[in-house]
Amino acid sequence: MVKVAVVILNYNGATYLKQFLPSVQHTKNAEIWVADNASTDDSIAFLKETFPQVRVVEMAKNNGYAGGYNEALKQIEAEYFVLLNSDVEVTHNWIEPIIQLMDNDKSVAACQPKIKSYNDKTSFEYAGAAGGFIDKYGYPFCRGRIFDTLEKDEGQYDDAIEVFWATGACLFVRSKAYNEVGGLDADYFAHMEEIDLCWRLKNAGYKIMCEPKSVVYHVGGATLKKSNPYKTYLNFRNSLFTIVKNHPRNGMFYVILIRLLLDGVAGVKFLLNGEIKNTLAIIKAHFSFYGAFNSMMKKRKKHSRLPSKIYQFSIVYQYYFRGIKKYSELFVT
Repeated sequence: MVKVAVVILNYNGATYLKQFLPSVQHTKNAEIWVADNASTDDSIAFLKETFPQVRVVEMAKNNGYAGGYNEALKQIEAEYFVLLNSDVEVTHNWIEPIIQLMDNDKSVAACQPKIKSYNDKTSFEYAGAAGGFIDKYGYPFCRGRIFDTLEKDEGQYDDAIEVFWATGACLFVRSKAYNEVGGLDADYFAHMEEIDLCWRLKNAGYKIMCEPKSVVYHVGGATLKKSNPYKTYLNFRNSLFTIVKNHPRNGMFYVILIRLLLDGVAGVKFLLNGEIKNTLAIIKAHFSFYGAFNSMMKKRKKHSRLPSKIYQFSIVYQYYFRGIKKYSELFVT
């Protein structure tokens, strides 16, 4: 068993592999894998010709982010998995600070680096920034990013801290803990599955961390663009899935009701902006959620609880009504 396996999930991402795999292959003390989700481009041919030292798992169909990683990781033995998006540029010494942190504290199941924007390297990137959190109604946000507002990185979040969730764009996870909680939930297909995984890890007593001494640059939207209605559908549906699976029974139905109402407001906002397809995507997400409700309830564990690091207020209210756009202002005002 190797200590660290860096696993890049790929679907028709030959362009990104050509651009970013060279930065990853220079990583020391790690085995590099590409898990291919039945790509129809020249990804496999490119890898075999250009990077024969990179190990490849070829899957027969596109299993999505969650299912793809679950299938691939069954074939890889390592103490730590690093789930790395294909559109990420890594930096020198990006692995060592996180592995050192996790080696020193066995209660840490998952950790992320500081995620900065590849297209604007002075700013945090949407998917994770400097560590993820969640509010009382299940809305995610980050140190450095609240909804669509991205902060400039001025060193304000350079301390290693416990967070609620770590980004799926570059997720370090202890393989033993990953397998203990059942890995990612393939029913999600893509989006929010890392938050669900981290919540389950926290319910199992583990900690999630962000170690900003490690830095990577993420393009974002490599598979589904932000404006894609299917992405809207997955985000709204999977957020509801996550609440049902992990929130304690006491208060869960109230939280779901509030979320459904707030989703309705978001749908009206899309409609007024002329984004009819996104409105329809929210409606579709709700009906899909109703259909899957019983199966999600069966996935709940007996000891679901509200773990630490849940923001006990509404991030929607703070952002839209109080005008708070920065993480640092949430806890000092």
